[in-house]
Amino acid sequence: MRVWIDQDLCTGDGLCTDHAPDVFTLLEDGIAYVKEAERVLNDPGQSGGLATVPTLLIPDVVGAAEDCPGECIFIED
Repeated sequence: MRVWIDQDLCTGDGLCTDHAPDVFTLLEDGIAYVKEAERVLNDPGQSGGLATVPTLLIPDVVGAAEDCPGECIFIED
């Protein structure tokens, strides 16, 4: 599974980082981004903005997407 964030829709609430801090992070701009390990993928809308989700974290990422007030988290199989 892979995940990405549409930064144009992000409200910066940080709920995603509460659900899955190993996959999501907030940067100085107050917007959420995905990350793999400790590498932030900040190429919005491009293939460089897609993070592969470790199997154990899939339920957390799905929960983050469901609870996101901006509906900006997108999951791809």
